[in-house]
Amino acid sequence: VLALNGPRQSGKTTAAKQAFPSYEYRTLEDRDTRAYAEADPRKFLEEFPGGVILDEVQRMPDLFSYIQTIVDRDDKPGRFILTGSMNFLLLENISQSLAGRVALMRLLPFSLAEIERTKVKISRPEDVIFRGCYPRLYNGKLDPHEWYPSYTESYVERDVRLIKNISDLGAFRRFLRLCAGRVGQLVNLTEMGSEVGVNYHTIRSWLGVLETSFTVFLMESHHKNYAKRMIKMPKLYFYDTGMACSLLGIQSAKQLETHYLRGALFENFIITEIMKTRYNQGKRAELFFWRDKTGNEVDCIIDDGIALTPIEMKSSKTIASDFFKGLEYWNKLSKQDPEKSLLVYGGSDKQVRSQATVIGWRDIAKYV
Repeated sequence: VLALNGPRQSGKTTAAKQAFPSYEYRTLEDRDTRAYAEADPRKFLEEFPGGVILDEVQRMPDLFSYIQTIVDRDDKPGRFILTGSMNFLLLENISQSLAGRVALMRLLPFSLAEIERTKVKISRPEDVIFRGCYPRLYNGKLDPHEWYPSYTESYVERDVRLIKNISDLGAFRRFLRLCAGRVGQLVNLTEMGSEVGVNYHTIRSWLGVLETSFTVFLMESHHKNYAKRMIKMPKLYFYDTGMACSLLGIQSAKQLETHYLRGALFENFIITEIMKTRYNQGKRAELFFWRDKTGNEVDCIIDDGIALTPIEMKSSKTIASDFFKGLEYWNKLSKQDPEKSLLVYGGSDKQVRSQATVIGWRDIAKYV
């Protein structure tokens, strides 16, 4: 079994169909298909001896046990391709029924390399941060200012209620906008609850809903403390900066240039670009941030189990000496060679400096 998960509209079905062109395709979003599968799951699954792509399988969790029975009897590799847009629900069912029988892969919206193969011209980071990376925005040349509100609305009305019965959708929408305003910041559940008007436990539950549906992710602090008191709260990021911009009310890439969250959104964009690059190579993301109690910080650390790669991100197109402060402090503390450090900025030149290697925003995929 191969399971491919990721956000809605990220291209999972298209990728699966292109990778397995001879396979049958069924979506469990279709009521008739779901009714047939529920009525006679064994007969439904055995109709596809040559392989099948089953879309949105988390809508019918009972099917996983029947798939297990078939693959235990006939272990033809890759017979079942499962796709889904709810991470926790899909993984929970896989862990219960298909553990040891499934390969897990994740597909996020377009990476920068994929965007550059479309006909939409991207000349500055603000263009892609505002537009976001969903394929439909590039293939259909849709206006992100019009597309994201509809996408978000359907998500709130549909997916959220599938995951959890949220009675106060107005408060949940306020929470969603609050998350957009806290991109790149530490997560303080009590403080967020006070701002939305709900309690700590509700905020924690709602944050889980956003993680499950591939809306936001939490980046944990790096565990190696070098005998320093460390910040242990995670930081919050969106899987897609276009959605964050929409929730913030940003209406154009031009407006983003002077927005107070431009730097945080640039950081979010680079971090998701690193994540996509690693996922697309079949690697785990393993991304962390580092911050001590006195405010010394590195935006991102890639920990591949062998080496650590510290990365600082600055949206400015001009490099200033204080950009290297966090990297210099961390390198001195960890006794690591500064050549392994990266500073990603809003320009295009590459510079090898004594504190770090400076690279333009377009080139991050070459180094991770």
